[in-house]
Amino acid sequence: MAGPNVHAINDLNFDTEVLEADAPVLVDFSAVWCGPCKQIAPLIDQLADEYVGKVKVTHLDIDESPGTASKYGIRGVPTLMVFKGGELVAQHIGAAPKTTIAQLMDRAL
Repeated sequence: MAGPNVHAINDLNFDTEVLEADAPVLVDFSAVWCGPCKQIAPLIDQLADEYVGKVKVTHLDIDESPGTASKYGIRGVPTLMVFKGGELVAQHIGAAPKTTIAQLMDRAL
């Protein structure tokens, strides 16, 4: 379960919530069956709290939103992507330490 500052997104609202967002957006592409996704979830929650007002943090379940996952070529989870102004500016595939995730987010600031 994502923290209060992590926004759940899906195929229907991806464009509005991510591509049209005023602030940079971190998208955590994951799945409920993914062990490494569960491993980094607390880190994502912490960073969402730390970056409130600077970076919007979102979560997308690839099984519930296969269209978006396919559009962005998601082949492994977790995949973290940072968008700014509708453009992909940073990406990391696989589990990562908190510092690495923070560096991805910092690239968009």
